[in-house]
Amino acid sequence: MARAWRIEFEGAYYHILSRGNKQRDIFYDDKDRLLFIDTLGEVSDRFDVDVFAFVLMSNHYHILLRTNQANLSKAKQ
Repeated sequence: MARAWRIEFEGAYYHILSRGNKQRDIFYDDKDRLLFIDTLGEVSDRFDVDVFAFVLMSNHYHILLRTNQANLSKAKQ
């Protein structure tokens, strides 16, 4: 069964998370974490997304953000 469509609209707040397959690490060192943070900043600028908080664990992350346009799917790509 496919996942239900995500409703997107301007000014929406989202809690985004992603985990490694089989709970495996997705960040191996600080270099990986810094690259992720830099990429998150670029996404924020490019897609007009406000990032309020994020947490990076070794095998997953959480991000709290607001979309200023209805473009979460594009930003996540």
